[in-house]
Amino acid sequence: MTNHPRSSHETFEMSTTDYEAALACGLSVSGEDKDYFAQGRIAWLKACLQRLYIAPQTVMDYGCGTGSATSLLFEHLGVTCVIGTDTSVKLLEGARRLYGSEQTQFLLFDHYQPASTLDLVFCNGVFHHIPPHERARAVDYIYRALRPGGVFSFWENNPWNPGTRYVMRRIPFDRDAITLTPPEARRLLRTRGFELLRTDFLFIFPRCLSWLRCLEPRLARLPIGAQYQILCRRL
Repeated sequence: MTNHPRSSHETFEMSTTDYEAALACGLSVSGEDKDYFAQGRIAWLKACLQRLYIAPQTVMDYGCGTGSATSLLFEHLGVTCVIGTDTSVKLLEGARRLYGSEQTQFLLFDHYQPASTLDLVFCNGVFHHIPPHERARAVDYIYRALRPGGVFSFWENNPWNPGTRYVMRRIPFDRDAITLTPPEARRLLRTRGFELLRTDFLFIFPRCLSWLRCLEPRLARLPIGAQYQILCRRL
């Protein structure tokens, strides 16, 4: 029996170039590219961890795709080791080519055995590709990878935001995805035994309204952002 979902494997067996192009097409309606959102997620996570006096050293990027979060995790969080896991052989090959080093590993899920050692697991926009009946098993995999006291940064697309739903319809590999509402995600994490620390909603204003983005930190508890983060801890 495997420890992770495999159903999205065929969906993501595409080259790094094709994956990036499809994502860029969808995000273009926001006026921003993927780097804007990637940097925003890691910057928000960094601020959350600092408030909790947490300085992770070892991190897994669960569903790492092309590995694009790798350099941000090193630069902003100051981690010493990044393990990227995914189902796609082609995307992992691209990640190794772009970000491979002595401090990184990019592995198929089956090739990483959770051992309760990691300080942090980061996961962005993966669970809406996991069939609902397999999500609990994925959460269990992550829980077992973390050390006691380790933190899980769970990012998902917010289905309550109409802009999010429109963007997902523009991305071929997101069109048939089954989204999770924030209450569903919190229940999933709590059921496995995670302690929920906070839920925040980000990316409210598109680029044409960027002058309003200074308000976003004050609005982060309102469920209107394009994405949400649930920060939780293994007990």
